[in-house]
Amino acid sequence: MAEGSRASPLAFGQVVIGPPGSGKTTYCQAMREFLARLGRSVAVVNLDPANEALPCPCALDIGELVTLPDVMASLALGPNGGLLYCMEYLEANADWLRERLQGLRGHYLLFDCPGQVELYTHHQALKNVFAQLAKWNFRLAAVHLVDSHYCTDPGKFISVLCTSLSTMLHVELPHVNVLSKMDLIEHYGKLAFNLDYYTEVLDLSYLVDHLAADPFFRNFRRLNEKLVEVIEDYSLVSFVPLNVQDKQSMRQVMQAVDKANGYSFGDREHRSLEALMSAAVGADFHFSSTLAVQEKYVQSQDKAVEEEVMDL
Repeated sequence: MAEGSRASPLAFGQVVIGPPGSGKTTYCQAMREFLARLGRSVAVVNLDPANEALPCPCALDIGELVTLPDVMASLALGPNGGLLYCMEYLEANADWLRERLQGLRGHYLLFDCPGQVELYTHHQALKNVFAQLAKWNFRLAAVHLVDSHYCTDPGKFISVLCTSLSTMLHVELPHVNVLSKMDLIEHYGKLAFNLDYYTEVLDLSYLVDHLAADPFFRNFRRLNEKLVEVIEDYSLVSFVPLNVQDKQSMRQVMQAVDKANGYSFGDREHRSLEALMSAAVGADFHFSSTLAVQEKYVQSQDKAVEEEVMDL
């Protein structure tokens, strides 16, 4: 049978990517529990050979094929080179992955991926693995997690935008960018603009002007302007805010991902017309989710001001 045969039933899922510490494993665990409550058969696939302390059991673990410590010890490689080798080894042993995934047909899959940024910006191995999954009738969306604390630093936020754009262009999957750990954002400092400015990636010239107030970044204004022009010319990057402790926030992310990978338009679950239209249009729930987080953030700021006044 041909590799891309349509005889295999469709399977849906997410590849969860993002830099180290962005909350990928926590997200996979929370989303697995959330979707299971909705009646979906969910399986987590660990594709991170450096992830040895998994908080929940995985249906499939790349550790059965290759582990980062073994590669580093046998080939005298560092952590970065070892991780790249592991992904190339996975690509070369795609038949192993396909055989293991056959037993998970009928499940909604969450692929917990490594945190090395270059895997998603210019290295080919993991991109080729995703392409193989598509040939095997897996309909996947990339969920790119970014720690929300970058919003409090304009310079870092521009860097995150460039990385997100590069990832979207390189990975070549339907893409949902997520600002994770929104429940902790008030601990990182006050935002220069409203939250929707960052989630919708509005006129970034204001961000450049804000950076110019810093003597260090003033010398790089022209460079920042050019970076912003690239981001705005593509007009692809936007974010969905996420707090894994908030069911409504999890629902908004789920709807965005279901729209991206096509799950919303299938017949695997009974869906009301209202739910289907919400996923198809997308704007209403995205706005409401941003507004809800913004209100919580403003309330926390107001409370902090009140406490300062009382101390005086």
